[in-house]
Amino acid sequence: MESISSRLKAFRESTGLSQQKFSELAGVSQSSINRFEHGQAEAPYKVLLWYADYFDVSLDYIFGRTDNPQGKLYAYAPDTLKKRMRDKAEWGQFIQACFEEGSPLNAKLKEALINMTGGEST
Repeated sequence: MESISSRLKAFRESTGLSQQKFSELAGVSQSSINRFEHGQAEAPYKVLLWYADYFDVSLDYIFGRTDNPQGKLYAYAPDTLKKRMRDKAEWGQFIQACFEEGSPLNAKLKEALINMTGGEST
């Protein structure tokens, strides 16, 4: 994978702009752009965010964590949770156990949660 400095240089070169012209767009000095592109200094997070927005890429891509410009898209759901969500009867039992009997508010919330999971209320 490419380093941050080589990605930043490739971004600028893709615009066909000199370091001076590009630095004016980025709001930093030309010497800063040069140091960022040659790995002599780390670009501050605000500058990296500017690159990400300007080139419509993710910070994961800039940091070399992925070669996909859109970055790594996370849909966090542990496997155990995914498996348990399939068992609607078990969810219904869990929801039943979470709420005190006799409370009108708890009964409404319990019913809504049971309906959301597709279970049957008791």
